[in-house]
Amino acid sequence: MPRYMDVHKKVPGVTKKGVAEAHAKDLEVQDKYGVNYVKYWVDEKSQKIFCLVDAPNVEAAARVHKEAHGLVADETYEVSEGP
Repeated sequence: MPRYMDVHKKVPGVTKKGVAEAHAKDLEVQDKYGVNYVKYWVDEKSQKIFCLVDAPNVEAAARVHKEAHGLVADETYEVSEGP
């Protein structure tokens, strides 16, 4: 299954706690779309969020975010892990 990194560029008022809550909502919805949100990172200073997700396609990953909390990524990249 493809792996993606999505980037939410400017999320005003972003906090680690808020992102943890949003991630929990993703986990509640993800099975419906065959998606697995693996991990996330938060940069409060630059107001950015990064999510690592296994999904059949970009659209499925975006649907989970949209349904779970409405915070859709600004950019999504297909990635692969190096050695």
